[in-house]
Amino acid sequence: MKSARIKLVHEVAGRPMVAYVLEASAALPAGKRIVVLGNQADRVAPLVPVPPFTIVMQKEQRGTGHAVQQAEKALAGARGDLLVLNGDLPGIQAETLRRFIAAHRRSGAAASLLTAHLEDPAGYGRVIRDGKGGFSRIVEHADASAGERAITEINTGIYCFDLALLFKMLKKIRPANKQGEYYLPDVLGLLLKAGKGVRALEHDEAWEILGVNSRADLCEAALRLNERRLLALLDGGVTILDPASTRVDAAVKVGADTVLHPGTALLGATVIGRDVTVGQGTVIRDSKVGDGVTFLPYCVVTEAIVGSGTRVGPFAHLRPGTDLSEDVHIGNFVETKKARLGRGSKANHLTYLGDTKIGSRVNVGAGTITCNYDGVNKHVTEIGDGAFIGSDTALVAPVSVGAGAYIGAGSTITQDVPAGALGVARGRQRNIEGWSARKAKK
Repeated sequence: MKSARIKLVHEVAGRPMVAYVLEASAALPAGKRIVVLGNQADRVAPLVPVPPFTIVMQKEQRGTGHAVQQAEKALAGARGDLLVLNGDLPGIQAETLRRFIAAHRRSGAAASLLTAHLEDPAGYGRVIRDGKGGFSRIVEHADASAGERAITEINTGIYCFDLALLFKMLKKIRPANKQGEYYLPDVLGLLLKAGKGVRALEHDEAWEILGVNSRADLCEAALRLNERRLLALLDGGVTILDPASTRVDAAVKVGADTVLHPGTALLGATVIGRDVTVGQGTVIRDSKVGDGVTFLPYCVVTEAIVGSGTRVGPFAHLRPGTDLSEDVHIGNFVETKKARLGRGSKANHLTYLGDTKIGSRVNVGAGTITCNYDGVNKHVTEIGDGAFIGSDTALVAPVSVGAGAYIGAGSTITQDVPAGALGVARGRQRNIEGWSARKAKK
């Protein structure tokens, strides 16, 4: 990965890749769920929900077999089958694991492994089969001969073991490899020598069960997961006009009859209602959007609430803490931050609303700003129901404008304006006749 961070914390479709493995594992019926952590455990541990998982540590990283051995104490008293997964499988699905476990149990084998065929299997352990097509052994890429490296069937690192037999065999493996590590696949050979059955079960969709080992793999996984997510949305009644340029993170929810235009991105834990239009180039992150909302092109929305029937954009910026009620209009080049707007209020042009509480049916004129920062602290501006704020107004917080009040255009308001009053704060106009002609003579 060429990164200072362990690959498990790198994000794929808005989530750390290890989260997908944890989610799939949590969906399976299990007596115990154990996560073995070693390298950069401090980065990974906060991503592991405890419970249902138990964390055990591999203080020395001495291979996959050694890693599984660390779980023996935590598995004391457990019986049945043990499913073993690597943490770098963002494509894995619970249903795939269910089918794998069921096939393992039907076979009556002591161990099963999931395999796949790759056009370029470099870096993966190869599956060696006998003359009858049965499993023979695994050879790691570093230890493989030229002939063995030509084999395209690879070990994905997903296993199902008879629990009791597994730990007996783990005590017998030795680090007879170039890395000096205890390889979990060596258990399979020991089981065969003991006359126990081992099955290699092939999975058709190789990408789903492959680990991420490079930035290119990370990119491929993100593209695949995005494609999976978009197909699910299409199946749920969402229109996506250009899937190739549309990104929807794994946790995002979108209602039916919503239309996603080209270049849109729905990120994080965003929830989009029904019959919403998301205009071209719009990015929405960790926000909640009601039904019937329209985003015109190139809006940016972060940690905001947008009520039903609201219209936003184009080129609007809703920053964290924005809370728009129903039927609000936020127009072009309007920026909001910690701003609450009541039903039917409008700010249609070139406006900044920060740390602001606005009632219903308020009209905010073009060029209005709330001066919420005094260089040290932030202050709140409050505007009552039905107020009218004239264009090019500066509201110097803390200040309040009462219900039904009017602010004259071009005013700088530093004092409260009572309900129903007209607030005007600007210099008196003076016209000087003949000034232009006299200037020209000079």
